[in-house]
Amino acid sequence: MTTEEVNVSRWAIHRRLYDWMLHWADTRYGLLALVLLSFAESSFFPIPPDVLLVALVLGNVKKWYRFALFCTVASVLGGLAGYGIGVFAWETMGRWIVENVAHMNLTAVNGRLDIALPSYLTSTFGSSLGGEYLFAVYDRWNAWIVFVFGLTPLPYKLTTITAGVARVDLPVFILTSFLARACRFFVVAWLLYEWGEPAKAFIDRYFNLLCIAFIVLLVGGFVAISLLAG
Repeated sequence: MTTEEVNVSRWAIHRRLYDWMLHWADTRYGLLALVLLSFAESSFFPIPPDVLLVALVLGNVKKWYRFALFCTVASVLGGLAGYGIGVFAWETMGRWIVENVAHMNLTAVNGRLDIALPSYLTSTFGSSLGGEYLFAVYDRWNAWIVFVFGLTPLPYKLTTITAGVARVDLPVFILTSFLARACRFFVVAWLLYEWGEPAKAFIDRYFNLLCIAFIVLLVGGFVAISLLAG
């Protein structure tokens, strides 16, 4: 099977999962499905919960905050499962999820397996990241990476599992995970509450770019503070 055929097959599987997730919005189990899928996505499931969150909020905008809260809490709890995989099962389950679900290539760097960061991150942040590979960035920024990457288009399971491998302080991991996921899900739900379908088109097209812009400002602030302090 050629690379192109593999990519087409992979997309077909993702499309079926996407449609399967959406169908829960039309059932009485929509909220339960959102909780379970939010939990699973933080450790092994490939489709982000935003898909179902958007559909549920559009179906009942008055409950936008409830959907966002349940989505956030479930995602953080799932993140703990991902963290545990990184701590206790990196060599088996963790590596497999990173390579086959998050679709990230592992590369040997300085005697350990590492993950090259996407070019949009390295070109945007440059040397302020601390390196071009994920664990090098953890070495510099520790738990802040959980918050920052929790807002980016990177698969969240990649962040939670590698945070476990990097032994990020667990209470700080929980706090930064909650802040990142709450920021993402509450903003999405609130936009839908305020503007409905037009907001959905806006989110589909620009939300990840806005998250990256916010991160640029955040990291830029830290760099400016460190320069002033020095």
